[in-house]
Amino acid sequence: MKTKFINDPMEVTQECLEGLTLAYSDQIRLAGENIVVRAQAKPEDKVAIVTLGGSGHEPALSGFVGQGMLDCSVVGDVFAAPGAQRLFQALQLMKREAGILLVVLNHAGDVMSANMACQLAERAGIKVKQLLTHDDISAGLDAPDEDRRGLAGCVPLYKILGAASEEGKSLDELFEIGERFTKNVATLAVAMGKCTHPQNNATISELPEGIMEIGMGQHGEGGGGQSPLVSADETAAQMVDLLCRKLQPKAGDKLMLIINGVGASTLMELSIVFRKAYKELEARGMQVVESRIQEILTVQEQSGFQMLIAILDDDHIGYFKKMANTPYWTTIGG
Repeated sequence: MKTKFINDPMEVTQECLEGLTLAYSDQIRLAGENIVVRAQAKPEDKVAIVTLGGSGHEPALSGFVGQGMLDCSVVGDVFAAPGAQRLFQALQLMKREAGILLVVLNHAGDVMSANMACQLAERAGIKVKQLLTHDDISAGLDAPDEDRRGLAGCVPLYKILGAASEEGKSLDELFEIGERFTKNVATLAVAMGKCTHPQNNATISELPEGIMEIGMGQHGEGGGGQSPLVSADETAAQMVDLLCRKLQPKAGDKLMLIINGVGASTLMELSIVFRKAYKELEARGMQVVESRIQEILTVQEQSGFQMLIAILDDDHIGYFKKMANTPYWTTIGG
């Protein structure tokens, strides 16, 4: 391996999590093999928010464990689901009368692990409910939810659910709050260049110079087809149009706009893209009330970004303003 600062390729996940928990020891700790939890646990009369997913997408997902967001992140190997047994171990750790809400990104391995772990949890008397995210629109504007992948939309969902849980909402109430958000969020990714696997340096995806692909998946998978690379403004306008065609926002709606860098594109580029997307939404009569330019869910050294738009109702806006204290998402609010 001559392109990354790593040691043993087979130890990258464990060493990554060890470094992360050492750096943010006041917020997170390891509670088992590849299980990241809050340093100070939430009271057990409040619902625990748990998620799962492969490593290689840092800071997702463990970077959002902490007060006001996730209680537990169960981590698989690079780009791989953690498996049902490890997830079940985490559900046992989080067991409480208030219950557990398990947020699952719609990828085959994650869904399979979650279904199996929830079956084991049910037999063990653990109260758990699954919420599936499917914000990627690259499968087509009319594609059913089960065909749409989970992308960066999981992260603002963690923020909403974490705040609502801290407020004392029940498991059923949290599920309704989260499901309402998932129905009003859409994400679209664009990629250029290439992405490699950090354990073997194998190329996962590669695009010729001067070519981009709108519709990239979370692991560098292809999406909507290749096209010549165009300017930031043209790319942003095209993506805003597709996202608005999916969500059908109306003039006066309050929106969230997030530009998520996926690994190699600079903050300068992401800011230029955000600028155009914001102006496009403003020209349509919509108000951006929550926004971020940040790497929240990456794909190693992939160039490109994910654009996320959500229509927010008043209680979602309120939850965004609540306090959160995690390694990669901090909100000062009350």
